Amino acid sequence: MSAPISIVIPVLNAVPVIGPTLGALVPGVADGLIREVILVDGGSTDAIADVAEETGARLIEATTGRGSQLRAGAEVARGDWLLFLHADTVLPPNWTDAVARHLQRHADRAGYFRLGFDSERRYARWTEGWANIRSRYLALPYGDQGLLVSRRLYRETGGFQPMPLMEDVAMARALRGKLRCLDAVVTTSAERYEREGYWRRGCRNWGCLGLYLAGVSPDKITKIYRKQEVSDGSRHRTQSSRDRS
Repeated sequence: MSAPISIVIPVLNAVPVIGPTLGALVPGVADGLIREVILVDGGSTDAIADVAEETGARLIEATTGRGSQLRAGAEVARGDWLLFLHADTVLPPNWTDAVARHLQRHADRAGYFRLGFDSERRYARWTEGWANIRSRYLALPYGDQGLLVSRRLYRETGGFQPMPLMEDVAMARALRGKLRCLDAVVTTSAERYEREGYWRRGCRNWGCLGLYLAGVSPDKITKIYRKQEVSDGSRHRTQSSRDRS
Protein backbone atom coordinates (compact mmCIF):
# COMPACT_ATOMS: atom_id res chain seq x y z
CA MET A 1 0.00 0.00 0.00
CA SER A 2 1.39 3.40 -1.03
CA ALA A 3 1.99 6.12 1.53
CA PRO A 4 -1.08 8.39 1.51
CA ILE A 5 0.27 11.96 1.72
CA SER A 6 1.76 14.29 -0.87
CA ILE A 7 3.49 17.30 0.71
CA VAL A 8 3.19 20.48 -1.38
CA ILE A 9 5.42 23.46 -0.55
CA PRO A 10 5.51 26.68 -2.63
CA VAL A 11 9.00 28.18 -2.72
CA LEU A 12 10.54 31.48 -3.81
CA ASN A 13 14.17 31.96 -2.81
CA ALA A 14 13.43 29.80 0.22
CA VAL A 15 16.80 28.04 0.61
CA PRO A 16 17.72 29.96 3.82
CA VAL A 17 14.54 28.83 5.62
CA ILE A 18 13.40 25.54 4.15
CA GLY A 19 15.93 23.24 5.82
CA PRO A 20 14.03 22.79 9.13
CA THR A 21 10.75 22.43 7.23
CA LEU A 22 12.09 19.53 5.19
CA GLY A 23 13.89 18.03 8.17
CA ALA A 24 10.64 17.85 10.14
CA LEU A 25 9.16 15.64 7.41
CA VAL A 26 11.57 12.75 8.04
CA PRO A 27 9.34 11.04 10.68
CA GLY A 28 6.50 11.03 8.16
CA VAL A 29 8.66 9.14 5.68
CA ALA A 30 9.79 6.68 8.37
CA ASP A 31 6.19 6.08 9.49
CA GLY A 32 4.98 5.44 5.95
CA LEU A 33 2.81 8.55 5.74
CA ILE A 34 4.62 10.62 3.11
CA ARG A 35 4.54 9.44 -0.48
CA GLU A 36 6.32 12.44 -2.01
CA VAL A 37 7.46 16.00 -1.38
CA ILE A 38 6.73 18.53 -4.12
CA LEU A 39 8.49 21.90 -4.16
CA VAL A 40 6.70 24.37 -6.44
CA ASP A 41 9.09 27.11 -7.52
CA GLY A 42 7.74 30.51 -8.44
CA GLY A 43 10.91 31.88 -10.04
CA SER A 44 13.71 31.44 -7.50
CA THR A 45 17.26 32.60 -8.17
CA ASP A 46 18.78 30.54 -5.36
CA ALA A 47 19.93 26.92 -5.21
CA ILE A 48 16.52 25.35 -4.61
CA ALA A 49 17.18 22.80 -7.38
CA ASP A 50 20.18 21.52 -5.43
CA VAL A 51 18.08 21.27 -2.26
CA ALA A 52 15.44 19.27 -4.12
CA GLU A 53 18.04 16.90 -5.54
CA GLU A 54 19.77 16.41 -2.19
CA THR A 55 16.53 15.68 -0.32
CA GLY A 56 14.75 13.63 -2.97
CA ALA A 57 11.98 16.20 -3.39
CA ARG A 58 10.30 16.77 -6.74
CA LEU A 59 10.76 20.29 -8.10
CA ILE A 60 8.28 21.84 -10.52
CA GLU A 61 7.80 25.39 -11.76
CA ALA A 62 4.70 27.57 -11.67
CA THR A 63 3.63 31.18 -12.03
CA THR A 64 4.78 33.26 -9.07
CA GLY A 65 2.13 33.49 -6.34
CA ARG A 66 1.15 31.03 -3.64
CA GLY A 67 -2.29 30.39 -5.12
CA SER A 68 -0.85 29.43 -8.51
CA GLN A 69 1.99 27.45 -6.96
CA LEU A 70 -0.23 25.50 -4.58
CA ARG A 71 -2.66 24.69 -7.36
CA ALA A 72 0.15 23.50 -9.64
CA GLY A 73 1.53 21.26 -6.91
CA ALA A 74 -1.86 19.72 -6.22
CA GLU A 75 -2.36 18.98 -9.91
CA VAL A 76 0.73 16.75 -10.10
CA ALA A 77 0.45 15.20 -6.62
CA ARG A 78 -0.21 11.45 -6.50
CA GLY A 79 -1.21 10.98 -2.87
CA ASP A 80 -4.75 10.39 -1.66
CA TRP A 81 -4.13 13.22 0.84
CA LEU A 82 -2.46 16.58 0.34
CA LEU A 83 -0.58 18.48 3.05
CA PHE A 84 0.15 22.07 2.03
CA LEU A 85 2.92 23.85 3.95
CA HIS A 86 4.72 27.18 3.71
CA ALA A 87 8.48 26.96 3.24
CA ASP A 88 9.11 28.44 6.71
CA THR A 89 6.50 26.40 8.60
CA VAL A 90 7.97 23.56 10.66
CA LEU A 91 5.90 20.60 11.80
CA PRO A 92 6.25 19.52 15.46
CA PRO A 93 7.72 16.17 16.60
CA ASN A 94 4.23 14.74 17.26
CA TRP A 95 2.75 15.69 13.89
CA THR A 96 2.64 12.13 12.55
CA ASP A 97 0.41 10.98 15.42
CA ALA A 98 -2.01 13.90 14.95
CA VAL A 99 -2.16 13.40 11.19
CA ALA A 100 -2.55 9.62 11.39
CA ARG A 101 -5.52 10.03 13.78
CA HIS A 102 -7.13 12.49 11.39
CA LEU A 103 -6.74 10.17 8.42
CA GLN A 104 -8.32 7.31 10.37
CA ARG A 105 -11.20 9.19 12.02
CA HIS A 106 -11.99 12.27 9.94
CA ALA A 107 -11.57 11.37 6.29
CA ASP A 108 -14.46 13.66 5.36
CA ARG A 109 -12.84 16.77 6.86
CA ALA A 110 -9.76 18.89 6.28
CA GLY A 111 -7.31 19.59 9.09
CA TYR A 112 -5.09 22.49 10.10
CA PHE A 113 -2.55 23.02 12.88
CA ARG A 114 -2.50 25.53 15.70
CA LEU A 115 -0.03 28.34 15.06
CA GLY A 116 3.16 29.10 16.94
CA PHE A 117 6.03 31.50 16.16
CA ASP A 118 9.78 31.00 16.53
CA SER A 119 10.04 34.01 18.83
CA GLU A 120 10.04 34.41 22.60
CA ARG A 121 8.58 37.91 22.49
CA ARG A 122 5.23 38.44 24.17
CA TYR A 123 3.95 40.10 20.98
CA ALA A 124 4.46 36.76 19.23
CA ARG A 125 2.34 35.03 21.88
CA TRP A 126 -0.45 37.58 21.43
CA THR A 127 -0.36 37.29 17.64
CA GLU A 128 -0.45 33.52 17.58
CA GLY A 129 -3.20 33.57 20.19
CA TRP A 130 -5.39 35.79 18.03
CA ALA A 131 -4.61 33.64 14.99
CA ASN A 132 -5.78 30.51 16.80
CA ILE A 133 -8.93 32.26 18.00
CA ARG A 134 -9.64 33.39 14.42
CA SER A 135 -9.14 29.84 13.18
CA ARG A 136 -11.40 28.29 15.79
CA TYR A 137 -14.27 30.75 15.90
CA LEU A 138 -14.22 32.18 12.36
CA ALA A 139 -13.07 28.96 10.66
CA LEU A 140 -10.32 30.91 8.89
CA PRO A 141 -6.93 29.24 9.34
CA TYR A 142 -4.20 30.83 7.26
CA GLY A 143 -1.67 29.09 5.08
CA ASP A 144 1.11 29.27 7.67
CA GLN A 145 -0.92 26.80 9.77
CA GLY A 146 -0.74 24.13 7.09
CA LEU A 147 -3.70 22.42 5.44
CA LEU A 148 -4.32 18.66 5.32
CA VAL A 149 -7.08 17.69 2.91
CA SER A 150 -8.06 14.58 0.98
CA ARG A 151 -7.72 14.73 -2.77
CA ARG A 152 -11.46 14.07 -3.07
CA LEU A 153 -12.45 16.96 -0.82
CA TYR A 154 -9.88 19.23 -2.43
CA ARG A 155 -11.41 18.61 -5.85
CA GLU A 156 -14.97 18.95 -4.58
CA THR A 157 -14.24 22.42 -3.23
CA GLY A 158 -12.43 23.59 -6.35
CA GLY A 159 -8.96 23.65 -4.82
CA PHE A 160 -6.64 26.62 -4.45
CA GLN A 161 -7.35 29.44 -6.86
CA PRO A 162 -4.56 31.24 -8.79
CA MET A 163 -5.01 34.43 -6.78
CA PRO A 164 -2.22 36.93 -5.96
CA LEU A 165 -3.38 37.13 -2.34
CA MET A 166 -5.94 35.59 0.06
CA GLU A 167 -5.79 32.15 -1.55
CA ASP A 168 -5.75 30.56 1.91
CA VAL A 169 -8.82 32.50 3.04
CA ALA A 170 -10.70 31.53 -0.13
CA MET A 171 -9.82 27.88 0.46
CA ALA A 172 -10.87 28.03 4.12
CA ARG A 173 -14.22 29.53 3.13
CA ALA A 174 -14.73 26.78 0.55
CA LEU A 175 -14.07 24.23 3.30
CA ARG A 176 -16.37 25.89 5.85
CA GLY A 177 -18.05 23.27 8.01
CA LYS A 178 -15.43 20.71 7.01
CA LEU A 179 -12.41 22.01 8.93
CA ARG A 180 -10.93 20.49 12.05
CA CYS A 181 -8.03 21.64 14.23
CA LEU A 182 -5.31 18.99 14.56
CA ASP A 183 -3.82 18.30 17.96
CA ALA A 184 -0.38 19.77 17.20
CA VAL A 185 1.29 23.19 16.87
CA VAL A 186 3.40 24.21 13.88
CA THR A 187 6.20 26.75 14.25
CA THR A 188 6.28 29.52 11.66
CA SER A 189 8.94 32.18 11.17
CA ALA A 190 8.20 35.48 12.89
CA GLU A 191 10.76 37.31 10.72
CA ARG A 192 8.24 39.48 8.87
CA TYR A 193 6.48 40.46 12.08
CA GLU A 194 9.81 41.26 13.75
CA ARG A 195 10.94 43.32 10.76
CA GLU A 196 7.71 45.21 10.10
CA GLY A 197 6.37 45.31 13.65
CA TYR A 198 3.71 43.04 15.11
CA TRP A 199 1.09 45.76 15.38
CA ARG A 200 1.64 47.13 11.87
CA ARG A 201 1.70 43.74 10.15
CA GLY A 202 -1.24 42.47 12.20
CA CYS A 203 -3.33 45.49 11.24
CA ARG A 204 -2.34 45.06 7.61
CA ASN A 205 -3.38 41.40 7.65
CA TRP A 206 -6.73 42.18 9.27
CA GLY A 207 -7.21 45.02 6.79
CA CYS A 208 -6.62 42.71 3.83
CA LEU A 209 -9.02 40.16 5.31
CA GLY A 210 -11.68 42.81 5.86
CA LEU A 211 -11.37 44.11 2.30
CA TYR A 212 -11.58 40.59 0.88
CA LEU A 213 -14.65 39.68 2.94
CA ALA A 214 -16.22 42.96 1.82
CA GLY A 215 -15.87 41.87 -1.79
CA VAL A 216 -12.75 43.76 -2.88
CA SER A 217 -10.85 41.80 -5.54
CA PRO A 218 -7.55 40.15 -4.60
CA ASP A 219 -5.84 42.09 -7.42
CA LYS A 220 -6.91 45.41 -5.91
CA ILE A 221 -5.98 44.30 -2.39
CA THR A 222 -2.54 43.33 -3.70
CA LYS A 223 -2.03 46.80 -5.18
CA ILE A 224 -3.02 48.41 -1.88
CA TYR A 225 -0.74 46.01 0.03
CA ARG A 226 2.26 46.67 -2.21
CA LYS A 227 1.73 50.42 -2.14
CA GLN A 228 1.78 50.27 1.66
CA GLU A 229 4.95 48.17 1.58
CA VAL A 230 6.67 50.79 -0.60
CA SER A 231 5.53 53.55 1.74
CA ASP A 232 6.79 51.65 4.79
CA GLY A 233 10.10 50.95 3.07
CA SER A 234 10.61 54.63 2.32
CA ARG A 235 9.75 55.54 5.90
CA HIS A 236 12.22 52.99 7.27
CA ARG A 237 15.01 54.24 4.97
CA THR A 238 14.36 57.83 6.02
CA GLN A 239 14.43 56.87 9.69
CA SER A 240 17.67 54.94 9.19
CA SER A 241 19.27 57.95 7.54
CA ARG A 242 18.25 60.13 10.47
CA ASP A 243 19.61 57.59 12.94
CA ARG A 244 23.00 57.64 11.20
CA SER A 245 23.20 61.45 11.10
